[in-house]
Amino acid sequence: MSNMKIRRTAIVVAAAALLPFSLAACSDSGKDGASGAGSDKSSEASASTSKVPDASMAMDKPFGQACAGVPAEGAGSFDGMAKDPVATAASNNPALSTLVAAVKQAGLVDTLNNAKEITVFAPTNDAFAKIPKADLDKVLADKATLTKILTYHVVGQRLTPRQLENGSFDTLEKTKLTTSGSGEAYKVNDTSNVVCGNVKTANANVYIVDTVLMPK
Repeated sequence: MSNMKIRRTAIVVAAAALLPFSLAACSDSGKDGASGAGSDKSSEASASTSKVPDASMAMDKPFGQACAGVPAEGAGSFDGMAKDPVATAASNNPALSTLVAAVKQAGLVDTLNNAKEITVFAPTNDAFAKIPKADLDKVLADKATLTKILTYHVVGQRLTPRQLENGSFDTLEKTKLTTSGSGEAYKVNDTSNVVCGNVKTANANVYIVDTVLMPK
């Protein structure tokens, strides 16, 4: 009987000694599983986040049929114009040579180049050609009238295409012009079409138009 008691006591002591190690092993196993699951979820979340498109990547490029005539490289290209202030940038675009000459005649080169965050509605050479030559020559010879017309083409903020959909804006000439349209088709004052829009220069957004705008 004494031997049986001794054996039972030894078994109980051994079991008591082994139990903490068994529990510790189970606990560590559980932690490893949780850690692995958390790691997997973190990786999945990271991968999911990387797939979400950045809103800033939305299209914000020049548009319009006349944009095809802009040089692919050099100072007159879209990249080149983006580096220069607006009057300088326009001087590098052959389609705007009449406008550039008018700006020089009115003494507005520095005014436009030094302006901050503006929008210019820039008439093409063909737009000026719609004006009878005698009338155009008369305007070019009258600095006050020429300045009034040219500053009417300038708005004191950078306008995005979305803002042109149904807009009314104060010009530097102090009267308003209106815009309308959507997508890649916009009009100014219901008469002048944007033929190449959203052109960026160092200090301005430029919308090239097919008709000279006249202050009301």
